Amino acid sequence: MRLTFSLLAFTLAAAPTPARAQAPDSLTSTAFAALSARLSEPSGFFDTDNLVSNEDSYLHAITGFQKYGVEPYRAYLGVGPDQNFSYIASLQPRIAFILDIRRDNLLEHLMFKALFAHAADRIAFLCLLFGKALPADTTGWSSRDLAALLDYVTRASPDLPVARAVLSAGLKQLGFPLSPKDLETIARFHAIFTTEGPGLRLTTFGRPDRLDYPDYRRLLLERDLNGKPANYLATESDFRFVKSLEGRNLVVPVVGDFAGPHALAAIGDYLAAHGLKVSAFYTSNVEQYLFRGTSFEAFRKNVGHLPHDATSVMVRSYFPYQRGHAQQIPGYISVQLLQTIDTFLATPYTYYDEPGRCR
Repeated sequence: MRLTFSLLAFTLAAAPTPARAQAPDSLTSTAFAALSARLSEPSGFFDTDNLVSNEDSYLHAITGFQKYGVEPYRAYLGVGPDQNFSYIASLQPRIAFILDIRRDNLLEHLMFKALFAHAADRIAFLCLLFGKALPADTTGWSSRDLAALLDYVTRASPDLPVARAVLSAGLKQLGFPLSPKDLETIARFHAIFTTEGPGLRLTTFGRPDRLDYPDYRRLLLERDLNGKPANYLATESDFRFVKSLEGRNLVVPVVGDFAGPHALAAIGDYLAAHGLKVSAFYTSNVEQYLFRGTSFEAFRKNVGHLPHDATSVMVRSYFPYQRGHAQQIPGYISVQLLQTIDTFLATPYTYYDEPGRCR
């Protein structure tokens, strides 16, 4: 009996640990589409079009990454449109997941992805996005600052047929299943960018528009807290990193509720299976809406399922209308707040509940 137990114990001790998959260097188009579908939940509703952000302070978080010692080259999670690209350029993750309750957000990211694939540089990307003709002489544009690029696309002649043809071809090459309604939605989004140009602002539904929302030009030209231009279009190197990650199918858009039963937890399972921890989870101000309802604890549980360590942070955008915040900077309508995931999980409050305690 004792011998049998000893042999069993030896067998259990010697059993090999299941091998953990390595983080992929790229995904095929088929694998990319399948991963997005496997992680996603049914689409929900939110009362903004959210084609661009209204968070004028979004780049202040990049200074916070340095302050908190956030580890790069890991996994990035975010919500919403292209402000995520600036965080991605800063942290240079192995893989990024953009999780949003609206399928429209996934479709907007596929639009960006199709344009990245056909844009050799920043000026080409902006011309395709805004439906403008490329400069006759492209020499030297890579060294120009972003303000000069935006000045060009503001003045340049329209070239909508080329931009639309490139977008259509790019979407076909993605290998991502899109319905006629999806394609119509993407075309509508692109038409808004080409019509509004850098003056585009976030639009809300069922509530008055705010005149203090920043336009797209201001968002692109914003700076970090050290005064450095930090948008992903500020330098060719940052643009190329995001373009490369997109080209390797490692910016994965996912439809899901932060407090939902599947998407966020499934992303956590994927990261754990591939040996990746979270660098940063950008939540915008989604938690504010979760906290008003009954789903905040479900969200907290989902966050706890994400592989993380002491340097993993959450990035929030707080709008201190009528109540102020100690970290608010004059001239900005939003405040970017960073908190470690460990602290979030251990503390029974939120930035919405006690904003002064989250720094």
